[in-house]
Formats: sequence, C-alpha cells, structure tokens
Amino acid sequence: MKKEIAVIFDMDGVIVHTNPYHSMAFREFFSSRNLSPTDEEFVQHMFGKSNSYILTHFLKRTIEGEELRQLEDEKESLFRTIYEPHIDPIAGIVSFINDLHQHGVGLGVATSAPLANLELILSKVPLREKMGSILASENVKKHKPDPEVYLTSAANLGVSPDQCVVFEDSFSGVSAALNAGMKVVGVLTSHTKDELPPCSFYINDYTELSFENIKALF
Repeated sequence: MKKEIAVIFDMDGVIVHTNPYHSMAFREFFSSRNLSPTDEEFVQHMFGKSNSYILTHFLKRTIEGEELRQLEDEKESLFRTIYEPHIDPIAGIVSFINDLHQHGVGLGVATSAPLANLELILSKVPLREKMGSILASENVKKHKPDPEVYLTSAANLGVSPDQCVVFEDSFSGVSAALNAGMKVVGVLTSHTKDELPPCSFYINDYTELSFENIKALF
C-alpha cells in the first residue's frame, strides 16, 4: 500500500536524549588536547552540527579526510562507551511510533550521527522493524542544514516532501527539513522555541501525541 503521509525523526535529542552524553564525550576528547570549551560554546557550535564542523571549529583548523575519520572514530567511540548504559527513549516516542505505524504512516530516521551510533540506539530502542528508511551521516554527501538527508528519506518512503513531517531539535535540523519543503515539529530537548526556526508546533516529549495530531497538519 502506498504511504500518503510520512514522519521522519532525527535521532539525537529526538528519539533519545543524547546531547548531555555527547557533551561528556567531547569534553573528554578536548580535555586530552588541553581544550575546555564552555557550555555556551557547546550549545552554539555542537548540538545539531556535523563532526567536521565541530572539530574544525574547536581545533581552529580544517579537519577533513583521513584525519577527520580518525578523530571522529575516537570521539564517537568515547560517546558510545559513555552512553550505552544510559540509553532511554524520550517519553512516549515508542507508543507514538506504534500508533503512526498502525495508521499506515511511512516512518524514517535521518541523523547526522555516524551509523555506528544509530545502530547502537536501534539495538536498544525497538523501532527498527517499523522504519522504512534509515539514514546516517555515511549515507549523504551534504549534511544539515542541507536538505539531502530528508529528501532522500522521502524518496525512500515513496512520498513527496510536502507530505512529510519531520521531528527535529536543532536549528540546522529544522532548517534542513524546511529547506526540503517539509512540515516540522520542534522537539524542545536542546533549544527553546525562540532558538529554532518557526515550526508547525513544539513538544517537550511524545506523551500527548497521536496519529491525529499529524493528520491535522494536512
């Protein structure tokens, strides 16, 4: 059956509340290099950003190619070690996704995180079998706010961008979804409403959401 509506989820801060643990991993990573970014710098230059941007910004030189791969592997391995004992889905999301799935909604995950992080999350949160599209950083050439990951998700799910709703928590992620021509729900785990581009509506978690809330957007 052809899907008429699709809902696509970012991962960090949207499916799971990972940002505090990314902060811990980056602090350990930078501390070993005698750097100590402030909380304000992390908010401005880490959440929702690609590792190439983060490393280039804080190390104050272009990080690319093999060096990027090595440094990214080091930091993300730290993150997975720190976060694995604490994986916990954001309140209500599993029930919400089950409700969407039962109503025939196409479902996808589209993250800027490495595939290994996504695989770790999906090994602990029971969503994989319901997802018609699963994309991580390795699956795209251009990262958010470029719309590539969301346009590719829509194509994978067989729906047009204007029939998609994206759940995002970061400025670059919301911008990517808007740039793709999609509706966006802002998840306020990392930022306030005022810190995000305008969204269709905003949530703190998924406990009050159902298929009817998504259907109403169309």
